Amino acid sequence: MKRLILLIFTSLLLSNEQIPAPPQSQPILLKNGFIHTVSDGTIEGSILFDKGKIIAVGEYLAPPDDAKVIDLNGKHVYPSFISAVSGIGLVEINAVPVTNDHSERGDFNPNVRANVAYNPDSEIIPTTRSNGVLIANVIPGSGLVSGQSSIMMMDGWTWEDATLNHPSGLHINWPQMGIRTSGWYSNVPESRQKERMKKALEKLDEIVLKSRAYSKLRNAKSQKSTDYHNVDLRWESMEPYVKGNFPIYIHANEVRQIEAAVNWSLRHQLKIIIVGGKDAWRTTNLLRINKIPVIYESVTSLPSRRFEDYDQAYKGPKLLHDAGVTFCIASSGSAGGAYRVRNLPNHAAMAAAYGLPPDEALKSITLSAAQIIGIGDVAGSLEKGKDATLFISDGDPLEIRTNILEAYIQGRKIDMGDKHKSLYSKYQQKYRQLGILKED
Repeated sequence: MKRLILLIFTSLLLSNEQIPAPPQSQPILLKNGFIHTVSDGTIEGSILFDKGKIIAVGEYLAPPDDAKVIDLNGKHVYPSFISAVSGIGLVEINAVPVTNDHSERGDFNPNVRANVAYNPDSEIIPTTRSNGVLIANVIPGSGLVSGQSSIMMMDGWTWEDATLNHPSGLHINWPQMGIRTSGWYSNVPESRQKERMKKALEKLDEIVLKSRAYSKLRNAKSQKSTDYHNVDLRWESMEPYVKGNFPIYIHANEVRQIEAAVNWSLRHQLKIIIVGGKDAWRTTNLLRINKIPVIYESVTSLPSRRFEDYDQAYKGPKLLHDAGVTFCIASSGSAGGAYRVRNLPNHAAMAAAYGLPPDEALKSITLSAAQIIGIGDVAGSLEKGKDATLFISDGDPLEIRTNILEAYIQGRKIDMGDKHKSLYSKYQQKYRQLGILKED
């Protein structure tokens, strides 16, 4: 009972004050601005959307009679940034366990759904929206097979309202492939580490074989009945993935992990996406030939090895682009890094500063991300028929000084307030009272 009271109290304490937006009630025309479509360059003109969908993009658009017309006066319109992997909505404060709901016990939890644990009142969501990230692929994060991710919109009264698409894929944390000698591993013999690694890889093979056997059994005529006592939700959840209907996200950074994961997917004829991919620049031929996309995480991280260049992580996206590998950029896919999602445009900007063409940097967190996670038909670019999930800025959003002025999710105008802005206003008043900051 005490734990339940603590959970309720913490939830109320940490809930954000923003009210979810109502559905779009009239057509909206944004005119006299720079419309960055991503898919078809930049148009100096207008964009019209109604009932949550983009109706038209062009230089000169005539508004419908009942439309609300907004003069941009040279401001910029961009499609939503998309976090291809994220723990947002599942984590509030890392050090407070009752605010975290990203993991389940055990190594095999394919039936876990991220969206049902998503907290639409998270205080992290408004600060993330303020940097242009309006869509996130929210992922579970424990064990060998973590569960299924869900693509969530950064607005909604409930998790059902916020869910854009489910499932987006199954998540597997690939076992370590090398012998580690530092930290806790210094006390573990090499032979024991090798045995543990071998068992983990064998378990992955066994999971695929058992999943297919279960699927075959369930689809047999003798099993087609209303008897649910023989249904195992874990094996039931594996069926669309072993059939190749949805992708499997393999979390792997080290080159041996990536190579082993690709070979595993080819052997079992599975559709996979590499998440992390810090060493993906060393396996570009393998990834390109087999058409395996990479969600490249943590552009601003340190080099993995002493012999690597200091900027190896920074220029990783450029190397993938030059090699023809399909990729997008994510800030951090770990559940504990939920608060880092707001830094997504900064990661893309760093990649651009280290050689990735600016247009590709923007694409890496919009259209490329949407296509990789399976929502390219509704998000990622400003095109007729796609969702009106976009934002207005006063400049290039990959520049840190740019401000996001307004945002729309499926045509709904979003409250752009957040905790950071509240504190900014509060301490402005403090320094005005002290006479340090003058009135405007």
